[in-house]
Amino acid sequence: MTENAENAELNALIEDIRRRCTEYAEKKGYKLNPDGKHLETIIKGLARLKTKYGEEYCPCRVRSGDKEKDKVNICPCAFHEKEIEEDGCCHCQLFFKK
Repeated sequence: MTENAENAELNALIEDIRRRCTEYAEKKGYKLNPDGKHLETIIKGLARLKTKYGEEYCPCRVRSGDKEKDKVNICPCAFHEKEIEEDGCCHCQLFFKK
């Protein structure tokens, strides 16, 4: 695959993740991080992890390497709702309370 094709594929994945995160946030009554630069960093991190490991693991959590154990870290992770309730945002600061 050429570099241009790889970049196009990665950019399409980034846009798909952004769309799904936006839809999820709206559905749950959250908002995405208003800091566009931080938001972009998180979304690109999710895309890189999806490309590398086949799952959109939270870029702010350490993977164990055990796919079964790491399922809790697939975004939106198993911890995000409690974190948003207690802290106003999830650990990686992708989702915020409205």
